[in-house]
Amino acid sequence: MALILAAAQTASIPGDVPANLARHLQFCAIAAEHGVQLLLFPELSLTGYERDLARANAIRPDDIRLHPLRQLAARSHMTVVVGVPELDAQDELRIGAFALCPDGSISTYTKEHLHPGEERVFVRGRGGPMLRVAEASVALAICADTLHPGHAASAAARGANVYAAGVLIGEKGYAADAALLAQYALQHTMVVLMANHSGPTGGWVPAGKSAIWSEDGRIVAASEGTEEALVIGGKRGGWWDGMVVPVSSSAARAASRS
Repeated sequence: MALILAAAQTASIPGDVPANLARHLQFCAIAAEHGVQLLLFPELSLTGYERDLARANAIRPDDIRLHPLRQLAARSHMTVVVGVPELDAQDELRIGAFALCPDGSISTYTKEHLHPGEERVFVRGRGGPMLRVAEASVALAICADTLHPGHAASAAARGANVYAAGVLIGEKGYAADAALLAQYALQHTMVVLMANHSGPTGGWVPAGKSAIWSEDGRIVAASEGTEEALVIGGKRGGWWDGMVVPVSSSAARAASRS
């Protein structure tokens, strides 16, 4: 299976969807240059983890503001997974992830397990379908989902060989959470991809350190801290290699113009 995955470690501007979309486009352009087939952003990446601002900035799958990202995904043959506060037809707000697929379709995943306090703003999600990326079957997860071993076990039982989690994890909880993700990779023979925030959001200070674990639980690539970066892992001929690509604002702007 030839596969190139990446985690986008980004800083979100609170409630500024247009600015965050522009930054997402910049990361996507750089990922496309590296042949990335699946690009994962952190939890609530398009708004920041801002519970008080979530409803006012809710996004539906048909939101016209997503069109540039959808076009880039199609043009680059890349599946792009972005974090959103998702408002459904019944006016229920969920923590969601939209997978913008190369064929123009959008797949929605909503967070199944809420952190304490999130229930004051969001309702519990319903999960979502598997994604097909190259020859891989990809199961999505959002932050607290990963703390429930049954969530990863269910993904594996459904045939997932990639488990992709957009998260917000602070320094205090990082070691335990990362060990759990590595355990899932080894236990279920799944690649695990984790995208964390790089800047403070919603009163939380993230650890960064986005990472990719191979099917045997080993680190393929990981950022060192909270730098804005793409963490990329590629598998060719049965072997993994990885890299971390720092993304400065100037470099990202240049890539987006190319």
